[in-house]
Amino acid sequence: MKLTIFGASGRTGRLLTRQAIEQGHDVTVVLRRPSDNVDARAGVRILPSLDDTAEVRAALAEADAALSAIGPRSRAEAPVAAPATRAILAGAAGRGLRFVVISAAPVEAPPADDSFLSRRIALPLIGVLLRPVYDDLREMERELRDSDTVWTAFRPPMLTSGPATGTYRTRVGGSVPRGFTVSRADLADGMVASLHRPETERAAVGIAG
Repeated sequence: MKLTIFGASGRTGRLLTRQAIEQGHDVTVVLRRPSDNVDARAGVRILPSLDDTAEVRAALAEADAALSAIGPRSRAEAPVAAPATRAILAGAAGRGLRFVVISAAPVEAPPADDSFLSRRIALPLIGVLLRPVYDDLREMERELRDSDTVWTAFRPPMLTSGPATGTYRTRVGGSVPRGFTVSRADLADGMVASLHRPETERAAVGIAG
């Protein structure tokens, strides 16, 4: 497939780009400025602002799918994901493009089969401490649901820098119970794999190690 990746210079974005290329996809990354943190095998398109809808549309013109690793890394950075997603959706409007993004497990109440620790203590506390981050991601998911794009939003718990294991778990429609961490490498693999999983279309997908 021909893939366009946004946020490719970040920690998850770099792994997403590498795994997509190694799985045989033709990858173009969209960057605000030139960067040495991008796989040299990828095509590069410099786009200083996603507010330029015509340029976003041009970046997606030949793509079969778009993937975004854009998101807030702290309370101070939010909102980031919702504005970026809104801009990408505007550029993709009317194309029926496959679009995969990163959300987070705490955007929704934990599943009933999750542990007491997660349901009553850990996730509610994290949700309060990082409320601007999760509000940004909730708005991003609302934008996706209201669009005509074939989207998937991955909801990981805490991300780690561990290796790809290939043994991660996913749950379509909600978070993975008792899933406290997942490596960025496994998240990247799950995102690329979802392009061939019809059941993940227009759905949130939990992922955890």
